[in-house]
Amino acid sequence: MNTDNGTFFTYKGKPLVRVKDTLYYGDMHDPYVTKLDIKSKKADGSLELSEKVIVRLMATDPTLPPNKMIEKTGERDGLYEALDMASYWLEKKLSDAKKEVKA
Repeated sequence: MNTDNGTFFTYKGKPLVRVKDTLYYGDMHDPYVTKLDIKSKKADGSLELSEKVIVRLMATDPTLPPNKMIEKTGERDGLYEALDMASYWLEKKLSDAKKEVKA
């Protein structure tokens, strides 16, 4: 999902892209991103709110088999809590990956 000026929406400075009930958070050029799958929703007036969200921390290395790409998985109630967890996991993993490269 692009904005009118051709850039992606961001959350805490990283791209946030939605495809139906799946959101990808992070830069695909980095070694890791997070994938958020909305598993259930509830109606609140005229709005539809995310209820259960599965969060996965994933490697972006295309040479890895799909089952080896997933580093962590968790579940949260609501999109805000899921994005908060995804942001924490991603920042920690990217920080650790930078430390490994320097060593």
